[in-house]
Amino acid sequence: MSRNFQTHYQALSTVYDEDDEEQEEAPADNIIQIIPDHSKSRWNHIEDLDEFFNRVYRYHQRSGFTCMVVEDFLLLFQFVFVVLFAIFLCTFVDYATFFSNELGNKSQKTFDDIILPWSEAKKNFGFLVCTALTFGAVLTMLSLFKCIYHVFKFWEIRSFYMSALKVTSSELVNMTWHEVQRRLLEAQREYQMCIHKAELTELDIYHRMLRFKNYLIAMVNKSILPLNFDVPFVGQYVFLTTGLKYNLEMILFWGPWAPFENSWHLKKEYKANYKRKELADYLSQKILFIGVANLVLCPIIFVYQIFYSFFKYTEIVKRDPSMFGLRRWSLYGRLFLRHFNELDHEFNARLSRGYRPAKSYMNIFVSPLIAILARHITFVCASVVGVMIVFTVVDQDVLRVDHFLGVVTLLSVIVTVCRQFIPDEYLVFCPELLMRAILAQIHYIPDSWKGQAHTHTVRWEFSQLFPYTFTYVLEELFSPICTPFILMFAVRHKALDIVDFFHNFTVDVTGVGDVCSFAQMNIKKHGHPEWIPEDAEKEATSQNPNSRAEMGKTELSLMHFTLTNPEWRPQESEDQFVSRLRNQVQRDGGAMLSCLLPLDNPLLTSSHSLSGVPGYNSSMMFSTVHRSLIYPSIQFPSESVMRPLYASDPTPSTSGIGSPQPPVILGGVRNLDYPSLVVGTGGVVSSAARPVNSDGDRSAVTASNIQAPPGAEAAAAGARGHGNIDEGTMELLSAEMNASALYLHDLHLWKKTRQVLQTDEDEQARRMWQVTAAASSGAPPMQGPSAKMPNIQEGVEEGKNEITNQWNAEKDYLLDSAGNVYS
Repeated sequence: MSRNFQTHYQALSTVYDEDDEEQEEAPADNIIQIIPDHSKSRWNHIEDLDEFFNRVYRYHQRSGFTCMVVEDFLLLFQFVFVVLFAIFLCTFVDYATFFSNELGNKSQKTFDDIILPWSEAKKNFGFLVCTALTFGAVLTMLSLFKCIYHVFKFWEIRSFYMSALKVTSSELVNMTWHEVQRRLLEAQREYQMCIHKAELTELDIYHRMLRFKNYLIAMVNKSILPLNFDVPFVGQYVFLTTGLKYNLEMILFWGPWAPFENSWHLKKEYKANYKRKELADYLSQKILFIGVANLVLCPIIFVYQIFYSFFKYTEIVKRDPSMFGLRRWSLYGRLFLRHFNELDHEFNARLSRGYRPAKSYMNIFVSPLIAILARHITFVCASVVGVMIVFTVVDQDVLRVDHFLGVVTLLSVIVTVCRQFIPDEYLVFCPELLMRAILAQIHYIPDSWKGQAHTHTVRWEFSQLFPYTFTYVLEELFSPICTPFILMFAVRHKALDIVDFFHNFTVDVTGVGDVCSFAQMNIKKHGHPEWIPEDAEKEATSQNPNSRAEMGKTELSLMHFTLTNPEWRPQESEDQFVSRLRNQVQRDGGAMLSCLLPLDNPLLTSSHSLSGVPGYNSSMMFSTVHRSLIYPSIQFPSESVMRPLYASDPTPSTSGIGSPQPPVILGGVRNLDYPSLVVGTGGVVSSAARPVNSDGDRSAVTASNIQAPPGAEAAAAGARGHGNIDEGTMELLSAEMNASALYLHDLHLWKKTRQVLQTDEDEQARRMWQVTAAASSGAPPMQGPSAKMPNIQEGVEEGKNEITNQWNAEKDYLLDSAGNVYS
């Protein structure tokens, strides 16, 4: 059954007035086109800015023109090699002679003995080999033309970097994307690459670069795409491979029957509401056709996958057999955990920081029986390998024994694999702490995982996001077989939901085109009441649950984009959300001084849990907040733990013996790896240690509380959107985002817990009043939760006592019921 979405397609404008915070809609009929000088016309009015900005981004990420061209042609050569080498192994090798023990008159076999001449090899060319050769030749020619086309496009981007952005190839390797983007915005003002807007914003660039990616992220977040299957004897299993993802993108975005007529506009019929049934039937037929095409090509693709996987992983397994025992983030996890408007390098860095705690978490779940068997198998196999190695040292002729090296290699692989199942002797079982460390980096986990990290259910669900490499290889290997059936029997039946999603969650942004409305990060439209501060609960948020992003995706994405793009000016509602969240942190910081239970204060819960997160120090965070709130007029010494080592700092701190301390890359702080406390970052959690001025804004910490490091005032101005910030501060902002994500999750859990406790308390009070009223009147007590209590007016003295004892009474109740809530 299709979901009943109640939103509609609408056009938005992103033209901001520098003197007015409110958003003004540009007239649809009067579009002013700004024509620059003819000398700059080369970069004026670029038709497909989506592709152009993506090429600019890839040019930066792939290290320039030479590296891009060489890599593309080598990938083409790799494809040709796989096809030709596979055909060679199938037709030109005489396997009867190769595996025969008869040498005849020769002392050993040669290549001439096992390789067949053309006159004999051509007899082995059957229908399957000829089809594969033809298919490979066609793809090779298409890929060759594509590579040549890309060379000209890359050369064009190289010219753009040198002439418009003023960036040479030697400067590119030491330049961050933040600096390239800053110059790209300046180039728009000069060259007018987009003629519909005089100036572009950071969000406009992200929207063009991540237009289709944002749609995929939103579809996964709202469970529009059927990627979760109930497998017999296995249970719920998430399946998303490279082949399936490629087919989904072709169906939804760039294929001949896709809902998009080009890379930036949705087809008009999808914007109308009266054709949804016809569009769903049409899309369903095309999905069925693509599924059948995949089924026809399945044998060829499957054979290619076998050879490609064999050539790719054989040498790796021979060199490091433990590779298959390692883990990696799945393709589904890369969509599930990604923020809206998050570039690849930002997302990959976040997942890389979360790899170690995720690996440690998965390693603590070891079956005792499997560990016992692995220890004994390792002992036996290692003993045999050791003896055989001793034999080779004594007499090298032992290597001539049949299958001697094969046995050694096989036993070594068995030993390496078994060691993966043997737990570390010094392993400590702390799943909840590790899950908090994971959450600090990946930013998203379901509510059902919180407090249940020790269970095998959570471990199994997390393994869907973080599987073994061996599982990933098997999924990719059998993807050609599974993909056709998933398209024909699962995706096809979601056609109506897909049509409704594009209709209801697409907006037209001036100068950008049609984008996913979730990517606008509009709190009022897609925010969730449980993820916003208390003082904003009364404001209008989305009343339709289908319009809300799940797991705080909108709120966390807004926080991430605000921190990674400090110069971006959000709309009024989004700016108010960030400001009110800072106010909530400030109030929680004051409550930390008298709070007894972490359950009652999200900031206290976050700061305590940060002790187990790599890169943070909760005790220093707590003490900093405590000092700034209790002693606001005292100047504390500039401690080493509060002083970041910026990349531009010419005088690094030294230890007591005079040896220089090495700087910590990626925004680390020497002895205190909690960069969110660095002043001037404009973050949320760090605002707890900053006072509130008369305007309600938390400015950078001054000498009245904590001495700021050099350059902090300039960094603070840049973080508030009034200037540029140095790249050292940019690195610190990523750590601030981790602390903010933890705080938002704790705020969400705290609000849900308060609702449960308040509901239980009200229900108990109603029942107590009903029993008391029934006992006094002799009538039976009223039933159901709708029975209302009378309006009893309390005395003045009693009201004062109630206010005085309210906090302690509430804590006593929380102390008695906290265990029941989390049990």
